[in-house]
Amino acid sequence: MNLPDLMLQIVYGRLAWALVAAALLLALLPVTARRTKVLIVAATAALMALPGPASPAYWLTLALQYPSGLLLGFAVMALRARWHGRQPRFAMRPGLALGLAAIGLLLYLDTFGVLALGLYYGGFNPVAAPLLACAAAVGFAVNAWRGHAAAPSAAMLMALLLFSVLRLPTGNLWDALLDPLLWSWALGSTIVAARRRLAGRRALHRKPAQAGPDLVAARAARAE
Repeated sequence: MNLPDLMLQIVYGRLAWALVAAALLLALLPVTARRTKVLIVAATAALMALPGPASPAYWLTLALQYPSGLLLGFAVMALRARWHGRQPRFAMRPGLALGLAAIGLLLYLDTFGVLALGLYYGGFNPVAAPLLACAAAVGFAVNAWRGHAAAPSAAMLMALLLFSVLRLPTGNLWDALLDPLLWSWALGSTIVAARRRLAGRRALHRKPAQAGPDLVAARAARAE
């Protein structure tokens, strides 16, 4: 088991929480000036860099653990989009959201002993975890290069590289790809996507029923 240095973890936690907080603020605030965007990022970084309990990152880490590399990757991609004047996506892509929500549910059930499969501890495997991370990194690098879901692929690639090179955030592959905040986002995005799909199906079923009376009225008007 190869764990990252504690000081490296602390530095990562402060920086990651700063970028995640800045991405969230810039997504919510109607900021257009680039200078203001830089000031927001700098202010969140300075706030998270405060020592000990004075830093919000200290309490966020106690409550939500370190941000996963994937959450950090999404934050970087969101900041990049805002820098270029684009609005980031509030809802995760349905396929990715469903996958993360399902994997997170299995991991949490396994951690709580409901399934007892040892999935989480497999993320510490000194051989399988790095090999899986490298293989996945190659696949997502190819996806990003081809432009297939470029932003999510780049975020995933960043997470896998952080784990492969520095073993961040905890030395466990699953912690590099998932955390409580990211899982909550994925679960919420899955619910939103399911509700939209259900509403779309209901709308399709209503259209023929609404078209019936209109068709009858049209035929009656022609007969007259």
